[in-house]
Amino acid sequence: MSSVVISGDTSGAITLSAPAVAGTNTITLPASTGTVLTTGSPQSGGVIQVVSTSITSQSTYSSSYANITGFNLSITPKFSTSKIFLIANLYAGNNTSSANIYFQFTRNGTAIGVGTADSQSISAGGGFRQLSDGQAVYGVFPIVLQYLDSPATTSAITYQVQTANNAGTTYINYSPSGNNLRSILTITAMEIAA
Repeated sequence: MSSVVISGDTSGAITLSAPAVAGTNTITLPASTGTVLTTGSPQSGGVIQVVSTSITSQSTYSSSYANITGFNLSITPKFSTSKIFLIANLYAGNNTSSANIYFQFTRNGTAIGVGTADSQSISAGGGFRQLSDGQAVYGVFPIVLQYLDSPATTSAITYQVQTANNAGTTYINYSPSGNNLRSILTITAMEIAA
């Protein structure tokens, strides 16, 4: 086994050892400043970084898609080949019976991870239909959105959650019948190695 010894500036040394292998093998170092990983990471499918944020505020929304205030985050992928796994957890209700409530992720302002709209439906990443309980009192429903995005960039990305409805007012993080919920809404982005 041949090896190369690199002496430290003031003390010590690093030894690069090449095992016995057939043929010629090349290791290409990146043309940038950084730290060389010594554990074999990132392995395909491994988590490279995690960014998460949360809000505890309440807000209301109507009609067309609008950003849920504060319900966003930014992440800068380390590799252009990485996937970004998104998870959002929130609570919502509506003050109109039989209203449809929709949610979606956006990447830098563009909707992602949504279904195909047609003449009778709207594109969405998730949602629910509000039903009356017979007393004009409407509940609060848990919503979970998940999507595996492929942004193909190493530039900063902003992910946002938006909501829309076809009737009434949507209440985020509290009930239309009263302020009887105070929860925490979370959005998480995980960079996954390709």
